[in-house]
Amino acid sequence: MRIAMWSGPRNLSTAMMYSFASRSDCAVWDEPFYAAYLAATGLDHPMRSEILAAGHRNAEDVIQRCTGSIPNGKSIYYQKHMSQHMLGQFDRNWIFECQNVFLIRDPARVIASYAAKRENPTADDLGFRQQGELFDMICQKTGTSPPVLDSFDIRLDPEKALRKLCASIGLGFDPRMLTWPKGSHRDDGVWAPHWYAAVWNSTGFAAPEGEAPEIADHLKGVYAELLPHYEKMASFKL
Repeated sequence: MRIAMWSGPRNLSTAMMYSFASRSDCAVWDEPFYAAYLAATGLDHPMRSEILAAGHRNAEDVIQRCTGSIPNGKSIYYQKHMSQHMLGQFDRNWIFECQNVFLIRDPARVIASYAAKRENPTADDLGFRQQGELFDMICQKTGTSPPVLDSFDIRLDPEKALRKLCASIGLGFDPRMLTWPKGSHRDDGVWAPHWYAAVWNSTGFAAPEGEAPEIADHLKGVYAELLPHYEKMASFKL
């Protein structure tokens, strides 16, 4: 089984990758298209040169690995994808060879978390529109809606949320998915030192979230642009 987990940044996506990596039957890949995305867009992200040096700049090379043999003789291949990395010029047919899942989060929380690491994000940086486009494409092609999971629900009750997810894709739940060793992971992307401090300091999913943060005035327009995409996706959540 190949699982393509589509999210934007700061969506609990790394914790979910660590969760699946805790399974003995699962290999994981952290943001496969990141280098190809940076190479194609020319965007200046933290650690850009290191990402380009370590990753695959050619999207076709990434696709071959995403759809090829599963590493290390495992039976499950969990791929943590950022929706904004799947540029329009990249071939998307490979997506239908995967079990697609969508991970969402309240845009107010995403904006606050992302802006703390990279100032003044745009709507396109955060992947909500692109996530919705991928979701619609899969629905139209398959005639069914893929599973949608909200990070708020995962943090509220991790076992319940993960059991729902596993059942929705025909996978047995493994209790080991609820914990992982503290510190970095061997499958972290090279960008991890900039972004992953919180998850490195964890051994499981964080406690339930409190009230949504206030949005800075200069980012309220971004929030207004993202909110309809989030609300649409949330209407499909497990």
